[in-house]
Amino acid sequence: MIFVTVGTQLPFERLIVTVDAWAADHPDAPVYAQIGPGCKLTPTHVEHAEFVSPDRADQLFRQARVIVSHAGMGSILTALKYRKPIIIMPRRADLGEHRNDHQWATAEYLGKSPGVSVAWSEHELVAALNRYQSMQGGTGISEYASPELIAYLKTFIGSETEL
Repeated sequence: MIFVTVGTQLPFERLIVTVDAWAADHPDAPVYAQIGPGCKLTPTHVEHAEFVSPDRADQLFRQARVIVSHAGMGSILTALKYRKPIIIMPRRADLGEHRNDHQWATAEYLGKSPGVSVAWSEHELVAALNRYQSMQGGTGISEYASPELIAYLKTFIGSETEL
């Protein structure tokens, strides 16, 4: 199953339209999409909901073969946590999809990580979806800060205090 999530704050029609069109051509590929509040379209080729509870989202992340998402940190970190391959498509401020291009910067940085693919356009999203069965997840991430980060923070705040 492909789990598509746009986060809880904004719709992301460009992502949903592209995935829905791809799903129409790939009826054997099950897709579940969390389409976000205020989405102006109703997907016709994917099972979907505007919102899913945190427990249901966690279940969908664990069950998915691959995740397709906006470039939101929560979605990316959860995919990495479960070692799921993720295709991220950043929202674009110039298209009115967000107030600035922080998702673009996130995608530029995290797109270098194992298991993370970036789709900069609808065409690239379709190309990535066409490869979803061969995608591999990353190496995972810890639920805790690394010793290196803790050491850096201690230096930064000038403290010998245990963190």
